[in-house]
Amino acid sequence: MNRTRLLTTMAVFVAIGVITAQLLWFPAGVARAYPVQHAINVMAAIILGPGPAVAIAFMISLLRNMLGLGTLLAFPGGMVGAFLAGYLYQKFGKRALATVGEAFGSGIIGALFAVPFAQLLIGSSVGALFFVPSFLVSSITGAMIGWFIVSKINYEKLVRI
Repeated sequence: MNRTRLLTTMAVFVAIGVITAQLLWFPAGVARAYPVQHAINVMAAIILGPGPAVAIAFMISLLRNMLGLGTLLAFPGGMVGAFLAGYLYQKFGKRALATVGEAFGSGIIGALFAVPFAQLLIGSSVGALFFVPSFLVSSITGAMIGWFIVSKINYEKLVRI
């Protein structure tokens, strides 16, 4: 994939992530669940790889925060899941592993990273037990949506275009 096509595809993923943040979310414990973010992480990880997927997750989190549509907790949750999904897909070539990587990366590891992140940046002292269920609900729901979408498209043909 040439650089222009890569950047354009990344921009489209970012735009979808930011727009849907105000349209499709639900409360999940201490956080808001944005399942489309996790679906985008899975799709970007499979189609583009771990580096672009992490960059997309970062940009969506940054823009959502700048627009007042999200919290700082979007950074650790989205970026860790995107990386793990991309890494597992790159290493093993299985879409299901990308889905599991997103759910585990965002739902467990991202939630654990959110604890000190929340303490330092937000001033909240809640523990991991408050973040893990919320992050898991969001990441599992979104990862399944992303897996479903990717399983229905011929993404290999998209990459070659």
